[in-house]
Amino acid sequence: MDEIRIDMRQQTPQDIQAAIRDTQLCFQLNHTMPYTDDYNALLRELFGDRLAADARVMPGLTVVRAQNVRIGRGAIVMNGCLMMGAGGITIDEGAMIAANVQLISNNHDPLDLQVLTCKPVRIGRSAWVGAGATILPGVTVGDGAIVAAGAVVTKDVAPNTIVGGNPARLIKTINR
Repeated sequence: MDEIRIDMRQQTPQDIQAAIRDTQLCFQLNHTMPYTDDYNALLRELFGDRLAADARVMPGLTVVRAQNVRIGRGAIVMNGCLMMGAGGITIDEGAMIAANVQLISNNHDPLDLQVLTCKPVRIGRSAWVGAGATILPGVTVGDGAIVAAGAVVTKDVAPNTIVGGNPARLIKTINR
């Protein structure tokens, strides 16, 4: 998996404007009544066609670089989700993201904190990420996998498994 590096000192005016747009749209979204036409219009403005029509995204949402986030059909993102999207975030069909989950696709270079190191995060089909879990850059949570509440996921999660802890470790395999 290729790492993308972003030097924050070299942002273009368009990059800065996109960041301001995301911040303002998230603020508006988080202060608008959910399940209304106004709320749905703000979601469409934030994510565009990268948000499936039947996906559900609840308020308390913080998204950075929303242009790099894709949310699939029937996916659910509950309250308080943080999406750091510089490296790309994909939430596949039917995935469930519980409250207060952090999807982090970027980090800082420890030798130069102004440089972001970015790798994509993918949440597989029908996967479930439990409340308060953190998914770190470069991680794929496999189809049908479950991440326990509060887990910190530093490595890929195999399909149809349950992981938990900090760092997350295999708890069991799911026989479906």
